[in-house]
Amino acid sequence: MIDTLYIESAVELHPRTQAIRARFPKARTVYCERFGEVFNPKAQNFRLQKQRPALILAEKFQKFALPAPAGYGIGGRHNYYFSHMLNCLYDCRYCFLQGMYQSANYVLFVNYEDFQARIREICAETPDEDVYFFSGYDCDSLAFEPVTGFAEQFLPAFAELPNAWLELRTKSTQIRTLLHRQPLARCVVAFSLAPDAVAGKVEAKAPPVAKRIEAAAKLQRQGWHIGLRFDPVIYQHDYRRLYRELFDRVFAELDASKLHSASLGLFRLPEHYFKKIHKLYPDEKLFASPFQTAAGMVSYRADLEQAMMADCSRMLLEYMPHERFFPCSP
Repeated sequence: MIDTLYIESAVELHPRTQAIRARFPKARTVYCERFGEVFNPKAQNFRLQKQRPALILAEKFQKFALPAPAGYGIGGRHNYYFSHMLNCLYDCRYCFLQGMYQSANYVLFVNYEDFQARIREICAETPDEDVYFFSGYDCDSLAFEPVTGFAEQFLPAFAELPNAWLELRTKSTQIRTLLHRQPLARCVVAFSLAPDAVAGKVEAKAPPVAKRIEAAAKLQRQGWHIGLRFDPVIYQHDYRRLYRELFDRVFAELDASKLHSASLGLFRLPEHYFKKIHKLYPDEKLFASPFQTAAGMVSYRADLEQAMMADCSRMLLEYMPHERFFPCSP
């Protein structure tokens, strides 16, 4: 799975580094002073690297948790995101990470304890108000769990914070860590879902949608809060039928009355990200969609965007109460 490990010299002896090295005993090991030496150079081929990414083990020194972008949330007033890892195992064609980073290699920050210390500080600033932390912004929260032990290490830390909520956003079926412990009362396991006709075209390497729904149902039966993330909604000429069938399928297996939340958002990318990704995949049909550029963002034409949002929202709300629905604002 991992042929090459890059390791910052400062974390060579960190217990988490040692555990990961033991997991990949045949991997070539290369030492560096800072991960940016490997991750940031411009003369890299993201598309080629994505075929066999290396794993970079590093230490993060600042910005452990940052305010979430406007419109990104599930009802809380205080919203933050944090990234223990950069880049994703999956290869979704619409993913902004391809436009943001020069490298497709994975970066894992092994100093989890520093993230947790900052999260405790943020929670202490508003002890009487809930604070929401989103972990699946720059990576998939659970896809690399057997290697990183991320959920295993962070769930106990969040369990000690009475006003902290954690969202684990994922397309993964790596839920063993969750099934082997008691559900955390303030944790939402949020599954990103799309119709099969869409996922099969633009969500390369991700588990089949049926397996994601199955994993969500299994966790819900055990008592975990489940979130549904239909984001981004991707246009096809028969999108109404496709999303109707998806919603029917999801709510045939999940108990809507126990659902924590659902969100729905449309495709949009900063223009410079879009151009970079389009250059990587010039033949990708997704990029031939009816897009427009406005204020530096690429999105569907305004009329189509409004229609898609209205249609999918209406269909989704046939299954669940409005107060648990959080449409993503631009």
